Amino acid sequence: MLNYIFQELSSNFSFLNVFSYITFRTGIAVFTSLFIVLIFGPIFIRYLKKSAHFNQPIRNDGPVSHIIKKAGTPTFGGILIIFGILISTLLWSDIKNIFILICLFSLISFALIGFFDDFLKIKFKNSRGISALSKIIFQLFFSLMIFYLISISINSEQRFLLNLPFYKNLIFDIGYFYFPFAAIVIIGSSNAVNLTDGLDGLATVPLILVALTFTLIVYLSGNVIFSEYLKIINIKNISEVCILLGATIGSCLGFLWFNAPPAKIFMGDTGSLALGSLLGTVSLISKHEIVLLIAGGVFVLEAMSVIIQVFSFKLFGKRVFRMAPLHHHFEKKGWEESTIVIRFWIISIILVLIALSSLKLR
Repeated sequence: MLNYIFQELSSNFSFLNVFSYITFRTGIAVFTSLFIVLIFGPIFIRYLKKSAHFNQPIRNDGPVSHIIKKAGTPTFGGILIIFGILISTLLWSDIKNIFILICLFSLISFALIGFFDDFLKIKFKNSRGISALSKIIFQLFFSLMIFYLISISINSEQRFLLNLPFYKNLIFDIGYFYFPFAAIVIIGSSNAVNLTDGLDGLATVPLILVALTFTLIVYLSGNVIFSEYLKIINIKNISEVCILLGATIGSCLGFLWFNAPPAKIFMGDTGSLALGSLLGTVSLISKHEIVLLIAGGVFVLEAMSVIIQVFSFKLFGKRVFRMAPLHHHFEKKGWEESTIVIRFWIISIILVLIALSSLKLR
């Protein structure tokens, strides 16, 4: 909105030309969403704390410290994050850009799934929420819709391309196999972030780091000169997504202020499913799905620990980990929560640097 106004006025006031630059509007989007979350955060938290109905249900089989320390902490923090993203994106992006619209659809659709899940957990006062089958059906439906929208919005020659990092011009056209692949990327990313969001601040910092990584990737992919130099796929008009990613970074930074140990609010499935879906969608649009696997390695480790645990117990009757997801395993081993969180952040930083190196090491 403001973006259009300032660009119209730029013909009379030349200094307003800065609003035509993606980089400037991305920076403004970061600060806008950050301040929105910081300003409305205390009000929102006070509202949620007025009623015990909004408190996050704690797993009965989880670490004892969670029952003692985290009981009574409100959930639905994802609403605050998404509010900041939406307002900042609407203010500073070209809302007519198809990729912005697809990303917003991804964010909102998966947020609705998460909200319904959080609502049921609160209503029935348990940590189960909607059934796994129902959740997967909804996620599959929306993920296929998202990829269909992507497929009709990019160059037909680029539609089913899979780009492998670290190799120059190693690009495969996997045809209609890309549909199930796209669904796996979005659903996997969404659920992996959701599984990681189990300790104060644990998921938020990796989310910020991965969003930063893809802000750079999206900017380079949308620039003909940079994409040609780096031998990555050039996607026309994708650079506008930088503004939405900037808004995501700002919102997550603002949320981290309240989610830092001891957390005053939890993200809930509303936030984790939505943000995971957004990252998966951006990776599909930019054709950097494998890079998401690397940069979001912490999320992958958490998800794989659950898969391994379930298969091992069902097939052999034995558990590989003391508890899954992985962060609970280390809690059961006696690690302090802050130790686990900071070490996972360090791992995330290393993985993001490896992912970024793939842009040049070709």
